[in-house]
Amino acid sequence: MAIKRALITGITGQDGSYLAEFLLEKGYEVIGMVRRSSTINFERIEHIQDRLTLVSGDLMDQISIIDIIKTHRPSEIYNLAAQSFVQTSWVQPVFTGEVTALGVTRVLDAIRLVDPDIRFYQASTSEMFGKVHETPQTERTPFYPRSPYGVAKLYGHWITVNYRESYDLFACSGICFNHESPRRGHEFVTRKIARSAARIKYHLEKELRLGNIDSQRDWGFAPDYVRGMWLILQQDQPEDFVLATGHTHSVKQFAEVAYSYLGLDYRDYLIQDPAFMRPAEVELLVGNPSKAKEKMNWETQTSFEELVKLMVDAEVGFIKKT
Repeated sequence: MAIKRALITGITGQDGSYLAEFLLEKGYEVIGMVRRSSTINFERIEHIQDRLTLVSGDLMDQISIIDIIKTHRPSEIYNLAAQSFVQTSWVQPVFTGEVTALGVTRVLDAIRLVDPDIRFYQASTSEMFGKVHETPQTERTPFYPRSPYGVAKLYGHWITVNYRESYDLFACSGICFNHESPRRGHEFVTRKIARSAARIKYHLEKELRLGNIDSQRDWGFAPDYVRGMWLILQQDQPEDFVLATGHTHSVKQFAEVAYSYLGLDYRDYLIQDPAFMRPAEVELLVGNPSKAKEKMNWETQTSFEELVKLMVDAEVGFIKKT
């Protein structure tokens, strides 16, 4: 049996690194697309870097994508690269659109031109639901994005549907709700909370500044979600799936669990800072993963409390190493 070959864009990110690990364990040959940069960070894939083929490419440069596909001939492509921080999308809306929206079109068109048999996964997001029309959100819930990031992701989602229906591509989206891990970027609120709890415990910081602490999210553990991404491309027919826990918690609850785990009361350290408020807030997101469970036998395996404690433990570990 021929070895499967997968191309991952965004391989140096949280999801990309976990997906690379997962696919290597499945016996795949893994190609990772990375942008040329003076500050490339391979920290998340350092432990598996010698088992990967890393190639230079950019979602803003279609020729580079075409060349990679022609050279390496992947059977599966996972598009995880994006400008993925909501707050940044308000500061850089045009750049966010170029990468997170039009970048998807460039990959899809490269597949259409080079090898239409490639199976394509697009990383969609619960932020597309934004100002939600129903709770919980399913694959059929109307979209109402509330940020340039959400709008760009919605374009990527619908262009995937359009290429699937117009060119008969096996192109699918996983509508992933928030999924976290110790590899989450420092700018994301969950990592920020876990890190501050550990640093306050060890007297390295004195306060935690957050924006809207009442917003509620459906938080899961990232390795559970990359397994769902892979399953989506193993189905007989291309379909879109919501990947979520089905449970919701507030930012305040995340802080409460993280701080109390270390014997602290978050209320003694938390300062609400208007600088971290979004121009348009998304108050409540919670997904209904019943389709994924029914058709793929997929569900999350890590509870909210376990996730928070995993992230706090990792931050304590970082401090003890230094």
